[in-house]
Amino acid sequence: MPDELNERARYDYEQARRKSFVNRALAALSGEPTSLLSYDEIRKKLHIGGPVYQGVQTVQLDQIAGSLNRYHQFDRFFLPTQDTDSQRWQNISRVMYQDIDLPPVVLYKVGQVYFVVDGHHRVSVAREQGVEFIEAEVRECATRVDITPDLKPEDLEILHTKVHFLERSHLDVLRPGSNIDLTIPDGFDRILEHIAVHGYFMGLDLKRDITDAEEVTDWYDKVYLPIVNVIRSCDILDDFPEKTEGDLYLWVLDRQRYLHDTGTRSLQPPEVAAKEYVNRTRKGE
Repeated sequence: MPDELNERARYDYEQARRKSFVNRALAALSGEPTSLLSYDEIRKKLHIGGPVYQGVQTVQLDQIAGSLNRYHQFDRFFLPTQDTDSQRWQNISRVMYQDIDLPPVVLYKVGQVYFVVDGHHRVSVAREQGVEFIEAEVRECATRVDITPDLKPEDLEILHTKVHFLERSHLDVLRPGSNIDLTIPDGFDRILEHIAVHGYFMGLDLKRDITDAEEVTDWYDKVYLPIVNVIRSCDILDDFPEKTEGDLYLWVLDRQRYLHDTGTRSLQPPEVAAKEYVNRTRKGE
């Protein structure tokens, strides 16, 4: 029996290494990321807080997509990318085949993603053996933005600018439940400019100083939401499955500004500009 387990563990490890090689080869062709998410990079980019101990929980293995300090030793599927710890991997494999209880792994949770602090090999072996869940001590880190296990490097850069936007505007505090998503790299910087311009004209209209909170909430209620409500009512996002409401908001404002700057048309109320944009887009203009 011991020899059979040894052979089985060795075979599984060799299979895992082959799969890891194939994944890297496919990634080189597709450009899709294969490496684990780095907790330190996420912490710096997203300014996360915590971690706060949440106790022992049952965690879905495919939500574990990052590591505290071993993100180069396993790929996004937790397949080993190096042979340095092959014996350790095989030892754990043998133990798991014998249904021997192992200590819970230790994870940090950020958004919907878990990062391994301790237990990389246990996670790797469990995934290779087709296990779906694992027991873990979870410490959760506070974040102002949500991340998912399929996070890409370009997504992280945009989320970095979103965190900056929220820290400047406090929109998530002033309008709880609001959530602006973008795929446009400089989109959140442009929205901050929109808010500042909106606040400037508010001050002229009201003939007084406008607080930061006033300009943010007034922009959200009277500019952003009217445009987004039109986008939602027309289901225009069905025509742009890779884009977001925030992207289309920026497109509407870009077109409105273009028409104004070229003398084609004076500035219109947000909802009017949005309806015109939707109509022109659907006509292919």
